[in-house]
Amino acid sequence: MADIASFHDVLFPTAVSFGATGGPERAVEIVRLTSGREKRNARTAHARRRYDAGTGLRSADDLQEIMDFFEARRGPLCGFRFRDPFDAKSCRMGLTPTPLDQVLGEGDGETAAFRLVKVHGQGADAYRRPITRPVDGSVRVAVDGVEAAAQDFSVDHATGVVTFEAGAIPPPGAVVTAGFEFHVPARFDTEAITVSLAAFKAGQIPTIPIIELPPEEA
Repeated sequence: MADIASFHDVLFPTAVSFGATGGPERAVEIVRLTSGREKRNARTAHARRRYDAGTGLRSADDLQEIMDFFEARRGPLCGFRFRDPFDAKSCRMGLTPTPLDQVLGEGDGETAAFRLVKVHGQGADAYRRPITRPVDGSVRVAVDGVEAAAQDFSVDHATGVVTFEAGAIPPPGAVVTAGFEFHVPARFDTEAITVSLAAFKAGQIPTIPIIELPPEEA
């Protein structure tokens, strides 16, 4: 069998993903002690999102497109980009991203690379979610509140790392922020999609499970 890339930089059909259901999942080990108290331990540092794209199917054409996409990815073998219908921007879904949305870090006069993140919550309890698949052309960056020119930085759309050019590296103490749209690196979470066209026309939608790839694999 010919070598196949483990990640295909293609977007899952957006018309279907808009109707998908799902969200984040946290792997937490919970042990109930004899005293009645609980001991809880996070098994992973990051949440993992699960979706069912079957709820987004609206027509037989949608179904055919998904079957083609499934085959091209060799089922769960190869990853792809997925647009989360609930969380796909650095800001709230109803707003437009601005370069001040998310704090990436603070300059020291030497560091040129900053990773895109989306912060959930506030203060010490906030969760910094790494963003690895920003949408091409969507990333806007600011240094101490002043938007950087497009030629002053570059974006790696496979890792989510923003790199400033030599003459534009943030000075010591400067706050680096960014706004962007992004996709979730994901794969199919099944080796088979079972479809009955008669059942589909009758409103029985097939289940199409999709799962987010861990950051180290994305």
